[in-house]
Amino acid sequence: MTLSRTRIAQAVALLCSLNALLIPHAQAQNNLTTPSATGNEEAGAQAVIVTGTRGSNRTQFDTMAPVDVFNREDIRSVDSSDLNNVLAQLVPSYVVQRLPMADGQVFVRPATLRGLSPDQTLVLINGKRFHRSALLGSRGAQAADLAQIPVSAIKRIEVLRDGASAQYGSDAIAGVINIILDDTPGTEFSVRHSQYSEGDGKSNEVNLKTGFTFGDAGKATIFGALAKSDPTSRTRQRADAIAFQAAHPELNVPNPVQRWGQPELESKRIGFNASMNLSDTIALYSYGLYSSGDGTSDFNWRNPDTSTGAYKTSSVFPGWDLRRLYPVGFSPSYSNEQDDVQFVAGLRGQASERMNWDVSASYGRNRIDYKLANSINASMGPTSPTAFYLGRLSQEEKILNANVNYELPVASMAQPLNIAFGTEVRNETYGVKAGEVASYTVGPGAAIGLDANSNGAPGFSDRQAGSWGQDSYAAYLDIEAPVSKALNLGAAVRYEHFSEFGNTVNGKLSARYALNPDTALRGSYSTGFRAPTPGQSNTNSTGQGLDTKTLLLFTSGRLANNDPLAILLGAQPLKPEKSQNLSLGLTWKNALGFSGSVDVYNIKVTDRFSTSASFAVPAGIANPLRYTSVSYFTNDFDTTTRGIDIVGSHLSKLGNGKLNLTLAYNYNTTTVDSGQSSVATNAAQRKVFEERLPRQKATISGNYESGNWDALARVRYYGAWTDNSGNATGDIFQRFGGIQFLDIALSYKLSQKQSIRAGIDNLLNKYPDEASFQASRGLIYSRNAPYDTDGRSLYVEYKVKF
Repeated sequence: MTLSRTRIAQAVALLCSLNALLIPHAQAQNNLTTPSATGNEEAGAQAVIVTGTRGSNRTQFDTMAPVDVFNREDIRSVDSSDLNNVLAQLVPSYVVQRLPMADGQVFVRPATLRGLSPDQTLVLINGKRFHRSALLGSRGAQAADLAQIPVSAIKRIEVLRDGASAQYGSDAIAGVINIILDDTPGTEFSVRHSQYSEGDGKSNEVNLKTGFTFGDAGKATIFGALAKSDPTSRTRQRADAIAFQAAHPELNVPNPVQRWGQPELESKRIGFNASMNLSDTIALYSYGLYSSGDGTSDFNWRNPDTSTGAYKTSSVFPGWDLRRLYPVGFSPSYSNEQDDVQFVAGLRGQASERMNWDVSASYGRNRIDYKLANSINASMGPTSPTAFYLGRLSQEEKILNANVNYELPVASMAQPLNIAFGTEVRNETYGVKAGEVASYTVGPGAAIGLDANSNGAPGFSDRQAGSWGQDSYAAYLDIEAPVSKALNLGAAVRYEHFSEFGNTVNGKLSARYALNPDTALRGSYSTGFRAPTPGQSNTNSTGQGLDTKTLLLFTSGRLANNDPLAILLGAQPLKPEKSQNLSLGLTWKNALGFSGSVDVYNIKVTDRFSTSASFAVPAGIANPLRYTSVSYFTNDFDTTTRGIDIVGSHLSKLGNGKLNLTLAYNYNTTTVDSGQSSVATNAAQRKVFEERLPRQKATISGNYESGNWDALARVRYYGAWTDNSGNATGDIFQRFGGIQFLDIALSYKLSQKQSIRAGIDNLLNKYPDEASFQASRGLIYSRNAPYDTDGRSLYVEYKVKF
């Protein structure tokens, strides 16, 4: 199914008609402030936008591309300390999966904008690039981990829903998320508690922020956050565990033998945001973020009666029987310890009344250490430990950039021509540190079929360890021309050279035409790219899975493209993904309190990145890690993504208060056009790729403020999507229908400085259909759902200002 021109035309015509009907009545409520299309405005007026434009006076309504703006109240309305969850509830085309029991992705969750890959969205903090996570996640995507950014430290979020590689460089194919850190004076302290109505998943969070001035011209904000959450479990006993208990009544088998749900998590985050005027024309600025955290999650249960790879007895290890250690089987416990750093410092100033400049340096690093407990390397027999250090992944980025902005007066133009240009140098390094030897050893028991490696998650071996780097150099030119009061044109071009694959040049053309002071058409065409990272180009990894049919373990290897075996199987050097992005939109506002926009888009991505088909290791080829199958990364397929975004808002007086109604809707479809990869040639993989995310997502909310009270009601809708079993062979599919959730919240100001807020997410305690093909493993609800499947959540928050 594709988005038809008729449907787009009907949507645009409907919205134009609605706006035309409202304009004649505009004077009736001309004392109301026009709100954002996605939330309340700061200071009662349209905020100046800094994302997607380098002009100094653009508002959300003036931009040539769609930009969503969310202020502190919008962000606070979502019950989560994870920024991914906040954006998933606020941005119509942003989807994040929960992914219990999914190796590293249970902790670093993949999130998508407009249905594209997680690493095809660029993340900025205060306009500066935020580094990637060290995890190569879904289909090898290496994206920024937004969960590392403390939600309580955010002043505003701007989401540019348009291709912007010509303006910002690699990764900005789907758009840009720019997080603006808080810089307001005063101290704020809050505590929050939440839990699910099932009685689990208890979470406690403490936040502290203080803003102050220093010296004659300096200001700083310091913030910190502590959070701890208990695990959840939506599990029923596995059928084979019931059978095992019946066959061994003398044993006390846990019920359930494994847990499906959110992991146990604990995190600490601190940071600052500061600036100081060194003179009338020069200012020093800086921000820093540091976070550390750890989490633990269960893996699949190993059945002593059927897990022959672990429980086999043999003369190789006389007298050794794993049943003595794990008589009722075992579920490995997987954990990670993560620390994350981002530091930026720079100078900005005015060379003249019309020229501004900005130079900065940034450093970002993400490190993840993995551990496994309650496990065994069966091939080592009695010498195997039961807990393992699996190794470390690290991503490090260093950036230097310089930007100049000049407003050139042109007699024929309504406003000055805005010319921006700049340069950037970036270095990124990816590292793999080997785990302890026992975590990847192939012991003597492997010869008679005992499983090698730490059971559940093999460690990184010394063959896989190493460090790899990549440098890039870029220069850009960005021009915005106010040709007349009605017409604005924009053009940008960016040249970038990468040490690993060469040069790329990308451009963008954009325009905005005001039909009247309250209605405008806008559109853009751009080319974009996403460069392969050193981690994607150079690393090998080993994974284990459990087939839902046989419940037997399989071990797969993902080889680096320069690995001799990968080359033998057809691997080619990776190259950049390339895109062409075309969008057209209508935006409006009026004094009645209505505002909104509708934008349609078409995004073609070529040389798209994914994983190849799985291959058996050819006979006669060394297989020291005992892979059942191997694959490699490839970017040999093309896609087209089409969609429509509709956002709207209405602010009105109601009784003694004001009511703000908002709507955000996205329809999005991605189709595979061609290619030689498994996604293009394998019908099952193609189905997963095209249907794994909902094509429709919508949010409708109402916020009413009166006196000391503030009430919120929000309906979230997710369209149908398709799940798959992920078996080694013979994938099983299940289609899930659309679902909607109702959230409510109520706030009360106890005084000018104190407030309390209570709310319920998923008030009606809705769950999706059960995942029938996963029932053999005790899972009730799909592990791949694009929404929370833990039911009703209740929370309360107390906040005090000093």
